[in-house]
Amino acid sequence: MRAIIFDMDGVLIDSEPLWRRAERDVFAEQGLILSDDDCKRTMGLRTDELVAYWYRQHRWLARTQAVVAETINSRVAELVAAHGEPLPGAVDAVRAARGSGLPVGLASSSSLDLIELVVHALGLEGCFSVLCSAEDEERGKPDPAVYLATARRLGVPADGCVAIEDSMRGVAAALAAGMRVIAVPPPEHFDDPEFDVVHLKLRSLESFSVDDLRARGW
Repeated sequence: MRAIIFDMDGVLIDSEPLWRRAERDVFAEQGLILSDDDCKRTMGLRTDELVAYWYRQHRWLARTQAVVAETINSRVAELVAAHGEPLPGAVDAVRAARGSGLPVGLASSSSLDLIELVVHALGLEGCFSVLCSAEDEERGKPDPAVYLATARRLGVPADGCVAIEDSMRGVAAALAAGMRVIAVPPPEHFDDPEFDVVHLKLRSLESFSVDDLRARGW
């Protein structure tokens, strides 16, 4: 273990409900009514990719896909600024990772603007060596590009990195990059067998320990 890379939405900040709220509101303006379960189907995708997904299901005319994606990003930023809360143990986990002497990165499907907003809101400035957005890559998660880019910018081989994820798209991306993966699934999905592919599963980051990972031989 030579570096630790955190996902953001659903790992560090309880933003998934805010994403669903923004998506439902913005898509409703295009005549597309989504449920929370509908929104969960696209969890982990970049905004442009989830917009393209729903456009294939329901073609609207009023706005371009790019405008819809930007509107969703703006709504999420507003909601995070007003209501964003760290998930249990998240802030301490990042600080512990940083304090261990390992380089720490953040690899998210969100835009860099939103990443920086969240890092500031959680008081984690200076804790990450690099902040990487999948929006800068040709493809988002589950493609491994953002994780490979993060490892490259950290100066660490991908197989020396531990990635921390909450969604299966994120898990698939980190595994495809060749990383060890810790999953912190939503409580209702903790026992889903699809998460059996990860190296370690935690109920929350309150259980995260660099010393424990080292004791495991990581």
